[in-house]
Amino acid sequence: MHRKHKLILTLTLIAGTAFVVMMIKLKLPPERASEQVAATTARILEVTPLTVRTQADGYGQVLPARSWKAVANVGGRITWKHPDLESGNLISEGTRLLQIDPTRYELAEASARADIAGLEAERRQLDQEEQNTRELLDLENRRLALAQRELQRAKTLADSGSLSQTRLDEQQRATLQQQQAVQSLKNQLNLIPVRKETVNARLARSESALVGAREDLEDTRFEAPWDLRVHQSNIETGQQVSPGQALFVADDITAAEATVQLEMSELRNVLSQFPSAPDPGSMGEAHQGFTDFHQQLPLDLLTVRVHPTGAPDSHWTGKLTRVTGSLDPATRTIQAVITVEEPYRDANPPARPPLVRNMFVRATITAPTPEPVLVVPASAIHQGEVYLADGNDRLQRQPVSLAWQQRELAVVSGGLKPGDQLILDDLIPAIEGTLLSPRPDEKTRQWLHKMAAGEKP
Repeated sequence: MHRKHKLILTLTLIAGTAFVVMMIKLKLPPERASEQVAATTARILEVTPLTVRTQADGYGQVLPARSWKAVANVGGRITWKHPDLESGNLISEGTRLLQIDPTRYELAEASARADIAGLEAERRQLDQEEQNTRELLDLENRRLALAQRELQRAKTLADSGSLSQTRLDEQQRATLQQQQAVQSLKNQLNLIPVRKETVNARLARSESALVGAREDLEDTRFEAPWDLRVHQSNIETGQQVSPGQALFVADDITAAEATVQLEMSELRNVLSQFPSAPDPGSMGEAHQGFTDFHQQLPLDLLTVRVHPTGAPDSHWTGKLTRVTGSLDPATRTIQAVITVEEPYRDANPPARPPLVRNMFVRATITAPTPEPVLVVPASAIHQGEVYLADGNDRLQRQPVSLAWQQRELAVVSGGLKPGDQLILDDLIPAIEGTLLSPRPDEKTRQWLHKMAAGEKP
């Protein structure tokens, strides 16, 4: 029995061992691909330096660069009105627009001319009178000299007793009369300059009246000083107008100005691409040499576009002409004025409407970075870090510093280098060393290039 038990035990051990060996052989080996199955799929983008167009956006309204509020300088009746002098019509430069009855002012001009002609004749008469008086005075002076010599001879004869006292007295009276005649002519000559001054003063007054009459006559006629669009018209033919009365309002169509509110940070970022440009926030401060702030701005290097909000796909090219000197305390924005030349040229409403008064618009001011920069999608920044795929396809958390952010783009100033494999997905959890299955995202790469170039994605 003892041997039998040993045999059974031995057979049992052999059978158990064989079963274990067989089970081990039949068991599937652990899959080495499990690591691949467990790898996290991630979209990646190779970090590449790009030239980025920095951009500042603002909204505002359009006003004409010049507006003419026509006011009557003279009173009278409207005798003629241009048929297109109505709100909304376009009128070219030099077109006659309105006529006030000129009769009264033509008569005033004729009267002033007649007064001037009479005074000029009077002045010529004085000149001739002066010449005649001088000639007469010359004759009278010679007669006086002769009388004085006769008087001297009479005195000599009277002293010798050859001439009576009566004859001497007569000669003295004749000499005195001649002296009186000479003095009278001298007095006349002395008064002629005064009379000339009086005539000249009256002539100047008449000439002034003529100038005033001509200006009044000119003020009866209204012509378009430039190509314009009638904004408002308040008069009709036959209507009586008085001085100071508003007649119509017209807008210059050769240029328009869009006054927009810009974020200070955005405008500063655009201007910072030009090292010589001043800080727009320091406009209230005096600059060295008292140089005007706008003269320091690289206005010609900026790309400025104005987009009507009603037709966002259309735009007009403009120029940043000035920046106001104060901030809006509520919105912390700064006011900029953009000038658009020929805002009616090539207009094709409704696809491309002209820039008219009070139109609401969006303006963009852009400038390229002077050198390529490292730009990534802003969504790839996670609280100051980015996720990278290292050379072993393992997740690496990398702290970065940002130079600035522009909507969906972020410009990195530190922590990244060209060629880094940036993970675009927001991995949860993002554990350092996680095995990745990286997949290049060509669509995002193209989107990034277009966004950096300032194009529509």
